[in-house]
Amino acid sequence: MSGETSPRQGPLQGVKVVELAGIGPGPHACMILADLGADVIRVDRPGGGMLGGGRFDVLTRGRPSVALDLKHPDAIATVLDLVARADILVEGMRPGAAERLGLGPQVCLERNPSLVYGRMTGWGQTGPLSHAAGHDMNYISLTGALFGLGQDPARPHFPSNLLGDFGGGSTYLVMGVLAALVQARATGVGQVVDAAIVDGTAHLNAMGSAMQSAGLAGDRRRSGMLDGGMPFYDLYETSDGRHMSVGPIEPQFWAEFARLLPLPDDAPGQYDLARKEELRGLITDRFKTKSLMEWTAVFEGSDACVAPILTLSEAAEHPHMHDRGVFVEVDGLVQPAPAPRFSGTPTALSTGPSRPGEHTIQALTAWGIEGLDDLLASGAAVQAEAD
Repeated sequence: MSGETSPRQGPLQGVKVVELAGIGPGPHACMILADLGADVIRVDRPGGGMLGGGRFDVLTRGRPSVALDLKHPDAIATVLDLVARADILVEGMRPGAAERLGLGPQVCLERNPSLVYGRMTGWGQTGPLSHAAGHDMNYISLTGALFGLGQDPARPHFPSNLLGDFGGGSTYLVMGVLAALVQARATGVGQVVDAAIVDGTAHLNAMGSAMQSAGLAGDRRRSGMLDGGMPFYDLYETSDGRHMSVGPIEPQFWAEFARLLPLPDDAPGQYDLARKEELRGLITDRFKTKSLMEWTAVFEGSDACVAPILTLSEAAEHPHMHDRGVFVEVDGLVQPAPAPRFSGTPTALSTGPSRPGEHTIQALTAWGIEGLDDLLASGAAVQAEAD
């Protein structure tokens, strides 16, 4: 699991990105772009913002941080100089905030007509809620995605901020700006990418819409095939209070599951809806006879579609994760490796997390920005002191 940083490499080598620092999905998207080899420069406010930067902030890895005071006109001019050299800009402010700073799409595209201007918000750039505050759970609530999450019929359960911020948010932003970049390189004309978490989350849940239309899911939790409504797709407690995930949907996988558990010969059939709770009870009782480790030994490597539910620290040490290098440890910090994988242009971690303003002089110089002494003297730019 151990590793080290490497020179920037990957399929996005040569792509230059300006990141106006925010929190959550914007930094995650720019981490992905940097992981894939893009040259990303992160524009932080002097001193940083909430959750922004620091040794443990993996979302800031792979790119240098420059500290610019965007209330200073010389700082705005510097960002526009960076924009002139960039392929992509990413910002995650409320609609209208970048325009008020003088860094909106119109100004930036006038400076660089082939620029891809990526905008990351929760509600989107338009609509009645576009200027309202919100967070992940609020966005996924209105898409209908949160309602069905969890196996507790009495209340939904939200998956921290994975579904909205990073699933419907940053992933779709990256997909959008890269698609727009292909178009810009073909035509020389850039555009604005409006990446809203509500849009992406609704799109992620396309299968849910299809299953509801087909009558395979309803407006009740734990009622469909993939939400715990069926005993063959559920979580089961072990004798040591841990849990196993069980998902043998296909008949051949169910047969293997029934053989290894084992189920008695007279057990209800997999799709015997009249006796499904009887079947769930049989499975529940069986799993309570062994520990998580014992059940893992029974099922691992089989086609029964059963896996232990691991903690994050346990996941990093699992033999499969270890063999693939899914997690790496760099400078004592365990973190996910870049994904996905490429046969011809492999990716690698280039640098670790950055502190706000840690690379102001170095990064602006590398991007060809002149007049650094004046920027620093005026306070428009700030070089953070070394730890």
